[in-house]
Amino acid sequence: MDLEEAITTQRAIRRLKPDPVDDEVLLRCLRLASHAPSGGNAQGFEFILVRDPVVKAALGRQYGRSWAVYSGLGRLLSGDRPRRRRVIEAVQWQVDHWEDIPVLVVVCLRGIALPVPAVLRISRYGSVFPAVQNFLLAARAEGLGTTLTTLPLWSRLAAHRILGLPWNVEPVAVIPVGWPRGRHGPTTRRPVEESVHLDRYGRRPFLRR
Repeated sequence: MDLEEAITTQRAIRRLKPDPVDDEVLLRCLRLASHAPSGGNAQGFEFILVRDPVVKAALGRQYGRSWAVYSGLGRLLSGDRPRRRRVIEAVQWQVDHWEDIPVLVVVCLRGIALPVPAVLRISRYGSVFPAVQNFLLAARAEGLGTTLTTLPLWSRLAAHRILGLPWNVEPVAVIPVGWPRGRHGPTTRRPVEESVHLDRYGRRPFLRR
């Protein structure tokens, strides 16, 4: 698939079919994910493919607990905005059908998150999220539906226990993967000129064009 098409049609797809996803398809996506840059070329990412219903259910319970709080706030703040409501409904569908999702990709990072200055924490996670985006785009090119969530990892202690992670491997994201019930399609975004500032915040010369 053309890269521009993959980027402009990749969206969060939460409603997935229970149909299995072949290991070789996933490995193709993960090979491309592993080509992402990382700090010092350390390649500190690890990927756990979760198919076991028991492990999925345990992560689903963590997701449900955090979503119960998050969704309550979301419904309160979204008011009558249809677009926000649709997102909430889609996430709720995912929570309710979590155990039917064929595979979860849990993205981890070797090393531990220390209480250090923010700039160092940003540098640490900057070494894993390029790989996440590579995976999302590769999955899009395969026709798979994906979305990125961190809510199942709200309790790092529980996540380590559920996934059998060693102390020096940190889970950073969960990506449900499957064949979409809906469709990919062009995403709607606000004009980039509204977000581009020149030299200092607030100087937006491109907006005038």
